[in-house]
Amino acid sequence: MFALSDCQIFDGQQRHQGMALLISEGKIAALLPDRQLPLSLPRYPLGGALVSAGFIDLQLNGCGGVMFNTDISQTTLAKMQCTNLASGTTSFLPTLITSCDHDIKQAINAVSAYMAEYQYQVLGLHLEGPYINVERKGIHPAPHIRPLDKSMLALLCQHAAVIAKVTIAPECHSAAQIQQLANAGILVALGHTAASYEQAMAGIKAGIGFATHLYNAMSPTSNGRTPGVVGAVYDSPALYAGIIVDGIHVHPANIRLAHQVMKDKLCLVTDGTAAAGAPPELSEFDFCGTKVFIRDGQCVDEQGTLGGSSLTMIEGVRNLVSLAGLPLEEALRMASLYPARALGMSDVLGSIAPGKVANLVILNDQLEVCNTLVQGQVSRPLKPA
Repeated sequence: MFALSDCQIFDGQQRHQGMALLISEGKIAALLPDRQLPLSLPRYPLGGALVSAGFIDLQLNGCGGVMFNTDISQTTLAKMQCTNLASGTTSFLPTLITSCDHDIKQAINAVSAYMAEYQYQVLGLHLEGPYINVERKGIHPAPHIRPLDKSMLALLCQHAAVIAKVTIAPECHSAAQIQQLANAGILVALGHTAASYEQAMAGIKAGIGFATHLYNAMSPTSNGRTPGVVGAVYDSPALYAGIIVDGIHVHPANIRLAHQVMKDKLCLVTDGTAAAGAPPELSEFDFCGTKVFIRDGQCVDEQGTLGGSSLTMIEGVRNLVSLAGLPLEEALRMASLYPARALGMSDVLGSIAPGKVANLVILNDQLEVCNTLVQGQVSRPLKPA
């Protein structure tokens, strides 16, 4: 057991001053006043830094110069996790972009093996496609886009303990297929979809519980008569959604609007690629067979189509405050508590309370990441009192 002291603690609801955080066996043991710490207990004063629950990224294609699609392996997952820690992200969903069945099966095996060895880091696989609409494919490879067939539906449901989320186009699939995925325990998300409002609402009624990168690659609210997918998302109070807050994918006014409507159902995501947290010399990378260039912080192909982002979660938190004007506490919840709730894991992750896993981030006054803890293990050595 040890204590983090001389810090501010944001527990997911409020800040605590003059309190210490006790950590034992990878979990949070207690919050108590600094003055009540036993003299014999090892303690690490943080100089007034802010301690919050570690960030959870629900959509991460790659980072640190690697892409999961390019090398579907535990080695890639380990590199992504290591890169994440520098930006305060302690858990994530590795995202496999539209691929063949062989790659999907390989991703299931890689994620399963990694999760068995390392708890509370990779929280499951996110399949973003191939079960999407080619009309809204973005940079996804068109030849691999296809409907979900019976055999793959059965396979996905069989591996629901490993597959956390599947993004589909609801207009391309039946209510029974959506319901089967949801009943298996997989979070079904709508995305890369040209659905009408009515088609989207039918999918939501069947079991869709999330919207992938809100506003992007989905039919918009064109006018008062055509609400589109965005309108359906706003009209579904129980639905969660991810939003990319890099100042490129979504206008700050639309971020504020989404937050006003969705409140605690809106989650910060990065849609990060090899460019996120990468060495400065990286200028291009492969995105499912398409060359993507890093230009002024944007990831674009030769036609200028966005191919993910270079965003990290801590940059997203800062942007929620500086660009969208949200309070820091709400930005932190969007990066930790709300994603944990979307995954049904808020009983163990996403906030600070006794009994929860000690996945934490330590921030200074400039909202820079000073350190992270995963199951109580620090990324960088702490200086004892």
